[in-house]
Amino acid sequence: MSDLKSAFPELAMEPGSPDSWLGNGGHVHVYPTSEKEVVGLLKFAYDHGKSVSVQGNGSKRGFGGLKESYDVLLSLSKYTGVIEHSPGDMVVTVKAGTAFHELQAYLAKHQQQVSLDPAMPHLSTVGGVIASNDSGPKRMGYGSARDIVLGLKVVYPDGTVIRTGGKVVKNVAGYDMNKLFIGSMGTIGVITEITLKLMPLPKCESLVFIPFQDNRLDELRSFVVTQFDSTLEPTAFEFISPSLAEQLTGRKQWALAIGLEDVESSVIYQENIVKQAVPKEAADVHIFRSEEARAFWNGLMNISPNGMGEPSEQAAIKVGLKIGVKNIDVLQMLAECVALQQRHNLVVYGHGGFGHGLCHVVLQGTSEDVEAAIQALRGTAKKLNGYVIVKHIPFFLRQSINVWGDKPDYFFLFEGIKASIDPRRVLNETRFIGGI
Repeated sequence: MSDLKSAFPELAMEPGSPDSWLGNGGHVHVYPTSEKEVVGLLKFAYDHGKSVSVQGNGSKRGFGGLKESYDVLLSLSKYTGVIEHSPGDMVVTVKAGTAFHELQAYLAKHQQQVSLDPAMPHLSTVGGVIASNDSGPKRMGYGSARDIVLGLKVVYPDGTVIRTGGKVVKNVAGYDMNKLFIGSMGTIGVITEITLKLMPLPKCESLVFIPFQDNRLDELRSFVVTQFDSTLEPTAFEFISPSLAEQLTGRKQWALAIGLEDVESSVIYQENIVKQAVPKEAADVHIFRSEEARAFWNGLMNISPNGMGEPSEQAAIKVGLKIGVKNIDVLQMLAECVALQQRHNLVVYGHGGFGHGLCHVVLQGTSEDVEAAIQALRGTAKKLNGYVIVKHIPFFLRQSINVWGDKPDYFFLFEGIKASIDPRRVLNETRFIGGI
């Protein structure tokens, strides 16, 4: 720490320690408040052979990585604020450490929003959401981070600053470099600024909640197929496990949560389409509007375990999974998750989107049961031509479980990019697929 303090006397820093529970800690924690400090710190680390772990608030500390501690933990939690907002052009540029919920609150004053619904919006930073390509149920209607990021400002490991994309919606010149950094887990550059395309806040928001009996899942499948062939235009079409439905609504049943956003007349019209198509054998349909609907989605997005405030030692381990399958196979994948609850003595709750095929599942139990369940789910996903990524898991289990799964055939491209941009492996080493 003394050499860093000598080189950067004005930079806020404090002694750190290895994080034996989640890993990805740092011997020194630094908190830059300007891009100049980020550039100087990375150049110093590059020149002196220091390893750097990059994070926002630390909510994703348990996501990937095979290092208990780095030389330096670079936190962007104090690099915050809106740089530029053009309401007329519906574009905003924001510093990476800005809390996601604070940005949304600022934009709401202008009747605008970032059309993403990441996990833990009250804890996540904008940079963290982009670096992990996080999204939620409304990905069906709004897309992912790759669809709304217009431009980035990135600091390479050697301190070089680059810009990708631009600050206008119609920007098609050259390669789309944004996509190189979105989802790269901070392994090839530190994102310092993000320019985002905005959407207006909906005039009316509604949630249609439909519980189904366990023995009626075939009817549920038919209902889903019918709705996708209708004129319905939902922003979310989420399948909810019984344990999660109980946690959110008090009713322990399989359920569908259909999000609708538009002008009021359109929302009411679509509500009626859904109600008329629901099988008579299904339980009563519930309609939540405005604040109730938003409270439901917020509850859903806050089920994930995170790297902040979690006890360092627990009898029951919490693990977060991201599972990708074909749209309709979400039903089979979540049914398998619930079946594992009995076979492995686990607490399991999760949800998955019929519009995008992504499931988010939480497992809670002993390390042996959790590990067995992950292997079983990977077997099921493989049969469905899908995948399982372990988003959050204690450090000691990452030693035996490959959280990213098998390397893809195009992995050599990732290796080449990492070697070209970060040949000294300064940034977030081992945080991404294949130990990159």
